[in-house]
Amino acid sequence: MTDKPLSGRKAQAARNDKLILEAAHEVFVDDPAAPIAEVAKRAGVGISALYRRYPSKEDLLRKLCSDGLDRHMELVQEAIDDDGDPWDAFCAFMRAVVAADTASITVKLAGTFTPSEEMFKAAIEGDRLNHVLMEKLHGAGVLRSDARIGDLIMITESLASIRIGDKERTTELRLRSLELPLQALRAPGGDPLPGRAVEDQEMGVRWIPKDAKA
Repeated sequence: MTDKPLSGRKAQAARNDKLILEAAHEVFVDDPAAPIAEVAKRAGVGISALYRRYPSKEDLLRKLCSDGLDRHMELVQEAIDDDGDPWDAFCAFMRAVVAADTASITVKLAGTFTPSEEMFKAAIEGDRLNHVLMEKLHGAGVLRSDARIGDLIMITESLASIRIGDKERTTELRLRSLELPLQALRAPGGDPLPGRAVEDQEMGVRWIPKDAKA
């Protein structure tokens, strides 16, 4: 059974929503303090159309970050379910995460708004999937034994700082730069990694609004 095509008005609303979210990603990653009107301008939609869908900037930020988390979880699940070579599946996962640019959302927007209860629940499920993937990789003997999920997250967040040229050039350079840590992550690895990997709690606390920490 196929989905029925959307009516003209619903199709236009869906197109507008896609444009709004793509513009929001660009605008708020560039400047988290940017006004919501800048998103409407970048998306090429009227401010009233944006406000009908997202009554406030926080609503838009929650949607943007929720979608990023959902995409990350989809990629983790795909890697878990992949029945092929575990190392190839892991590399494909890391490359897909970098290409999706979900890390930029965390780096730039964590702590700038109040997450919803649904977001916290999704984050818990995301953490669970992350650790299932790590168990699979360690069990297969393809990932160095001292690598942790926090190490992978720090790698993708570090790569998010690369911004040169247009979107396509930036993605190309990020993917090129990813290959170096991928080689270092493959078992057996080199010398033991120093210190402790970043922990789930340390990463989670970043989402608490900055004014709530004061």
